[in-house]
Amino acid sequence: MIDNDPGSFAHKRILVTGGAGFLGRFVVEELKRLQCRNIFVPRSRDYDLRKPDAVRRMYDDARPEIAIHLAAIVGGIGANRASPGRFFYENLVMGVELTEQARLCGVEKFVGIGTVCAYPKFAPVPFREDDLWNGYPEETNAPYGLAKKMLLVQAQAYRQQYGFNAIYLLPVNLYGPGDSFDPEKSHVIPALIKKCIDAIEQGAPRIEVWGTGEASREFLYVEDCAKAIVLAAAQYNKPEAVNLGAGREIKVRDLVNLIVELTGFKGEISWDPTKPDGQPRRCLDVSRAEREFGFRATTDFRTGLRRTIDWYRATRASLR
Repeated sequence: MIDNDPGSFAHKRILVTGGAGFLGRFVVEELKRLQCRNIFVPRSRDYDLRKPDAVRRMYDDARPEIAIHLAAIVGGIGANRASPGRFFYENLVMGVELTEQARLCGVEKFVGIGTVCAYPKFAPVPFREDDLWNGYPEETNAPYGLAKKMLLVQAQAYRQQYGFNAIYLLPVNLYGPGDSFDPEKSHVIPALIKKCIDAIEQGAPRIEVWGTGEASREFLYVEDCAKAIVLAAAQYNKPEAVNLGAGREIKVRDLVNLIVELTGFKGEISWDPTKPDGQPRRCLDVSRAEREFGFRATTDFRTGLRRTIDWYRATRASLR
């Protein structure tokens, strides 16, 4: 384990793209907890990761031995439907350039982060890594999912041709403190929390929710995901993709009812079936992560939701 072998990992120079973002902040904190001292977090104002020259300059400045690529252009169903071209191009070009320049600069290990959106729309549940190519992703987020899946293709091709140690991890939907609550960008959990709390504060009698509520989702607490990524960065060195998840699913209807309960919203829930449900089901087979580097999610879902709701309420209060 990392804790018992600090000399092999803690003293490495580690680059974390997206290290100031939602997941990235937790990854950086986990690295610091493990006594990693040489952590470089590039900021978009200094390095435009869509441009090869900026990526090369970043690697020259950071001189990393390990690169963890978390930076991404992300959003919920609405954002993916509004900007499919942008989501495809910017995520693809970042992944391609960061991997290529890492190889050219002699980086020892590259950790690519994919997405559950890469899985086929009707993949058998729970999703196994071996089913990743057995169909086309769900249409509303296919451009994003396919762009991120190219990181796996590149990682495996570079390992085969150049002996480059690149690994690929597939997190399920994340949630937790620090998530985006912007209605234009947010995913389902922060969007629902915001709707409930807004309705409570405004005295609104109901909230509107997209879809039928029959789709299911799996959610991983962001701190658990950060621990998994750092474990894999330290211990996993194989070409096969690895799922990162909690191994349990919940119907969106039940999720809405749980968030309504935890926020204290007393009004009605109005479902809009004319809006898309997205992928019918999402639940990962997480056995490979436990087998290969000992990861198992530990945060209870209700506990994680309470922490997220409490954080959002505190943040709103501080902004006022």
